[in-house]
Amino acid sequence: MAQEGVADIGLIGLAVMGQNLIMNMNDHGFKVVAFNRTVSKVDDFLDGLAKGSNVIGAHSIDEFIKTLKRPRKIMLMVKAGDAVDAFINILLPHLEKGDIIIDGGNSHFTDTNRRVRDLKEKGIIFIGAGISGGEEGARHGPSIMPGGNPEGWPHVKDILQGISAKVDGEPCCDWVGDEGAGHYVKMVHNGIEYGDMQLIGEAYDLLRRGIGMDMPGLQRTFSEWNQAELNSYLIEITGAIFGHEDSDGKPLLDKILDTAGQKGTGKWAGMSALDLGVPLTLITEAVYSRCLSSLKEERVEASEVLKGPEPKFDGDKEEFVEHIRQALYASKIISYAQGFMLMRDAAHEFNWTINYGSVALMWRGGCIIRSRFLGKIKEAYDKNPQLKNLLLDDFFKGEIQKCQEGWRHTVASGAYIGIPTPAFGTALGFFDGYRTARLPANLIQAQRDFFGAHTYERIDQPRGKYFHTNWTGTGGKVSAGSYNA
Repeated sequence: MAQEGVADIGLIGLAVMGQNLIMNMNDHGFKVVAFNRTVSKVDDFLDGLAKGSNVIGAHSIDEFIKTLKRPRKIMLMVKAGDAVDAFINILLPHLEKGDIIIDGGNSHFTDTNRRVRDLKEKGIIFIGAGISGGEEGARHGPSIMPGGNPEGWPHVKDILQGISAKVDGEPCCDWVGDEGAGHYVKMVHNGIEYGDMQLIGEAYDLLRRGIGMDMPGLQRTFSEWNQAELNSYLIEITGAIFGHEDSDGKPLLDKILDTAGQKGTGKWAGMSALDLGVPLTLITEAVYSRCLSSLKEERVEASEVLKGPEPKFDGDKEEFVEHIRQALYASKIISYAQGFMLMRDAAHEFNWTINYGSVALMWRGGCIIRSRFLGKIKEAYDKNPQLKNLLLDDFFKGEIQKCQEGWRHTVASGAYIGIPTPAFGTALGFFDGYRTARLPANLIQAQRDFFGAHTYERIDQPRGKYFHTNWTGTGGKVSAGSYNA
């Protein structure tokens, strides 16, 4: 039987992430008590990865709770959704006012909003902490994005910042905001991750099929890219993937089926963007591209009957490689710009106060989208906390300008030789739309007013003043009401 009141924190859920987080906490001098619904996993963990450590194992919820110091701090590392609510309900009869529950899974932010409010009424503090970095990050230092009831932050700050990744001595963990803000920022992180991966995939496709670059060439190219502006975790591991051989000595990548999976966070980001009216075009396109990849058998059938150009680039290959690099860099900037736009509008909608420079700092280490230019994002928001869009910052404006020609050539070349570049293309489309003072939406609004009397605004009248025209001479002057823009 474990001693009472000795553990700094308890963790429930002994899958790989949970185990690695416990060992990370143990390494940093925190005493952890572990519990799992399947109790045998507790003993397996203590006899395996945790052998020789100071980790305590509990074989019941009662024992787990008694082992914790007050206020009790409990981290849930269980599957998002019903499992979180189920464990909260199991824990509640054992808890007292001021105890803290931390959800470290990929919960939807609306669930976190609800849990924060419901548990506050019961005197329990709830924190939703987005955690990024995968198994390696959990073990050696992830990026952690906590939000929820701010009363809990002083109690968990030392633990969460202690185990997080560090960049220039600064922890990649800070308080994000109230209610579901932490999980929202993690959702946006994952959306940007979707975008980054799709962009890298399109660059790979253009290099592999477009100019016939072999795996050693791809590995060299990505290694070179990783030494400059594109330096990032995903570029680094992509180079390693190109160099990995199967047991027969042939590239493993060529043997992997081209159907990409997803767990939902990218889709959530797109749905939230639609709710808020934010043009999250690149991330949403990345989700759709995964959906298209899943139609493997249908695509194989279509490839036999739907013919297009030969996917072979006949121009200057060295120049094309540089154009692809520029397209990747520029599109990556667009992805982050859209992600920060989404966070800005969500903060306004839900009355959250988010420090965007702090978010960029949290993403500089430990997480999947960590990259060199996140420091530049932090600088941009430090310089102007009210910055409307990253593209309006002098640094990013200049970087986009340097890449424009190669970016446009890449999208055009992909279309000409029949290699799809949906993320490159939608990023460029967003850029051109964002920099256009007058878009053809005036025609759309005229059409809406014509067939549905939805009204329109005029350029020679104040915003918010609506007009309706009797376009056909029949039907009268009654409008259907003003529109949302």
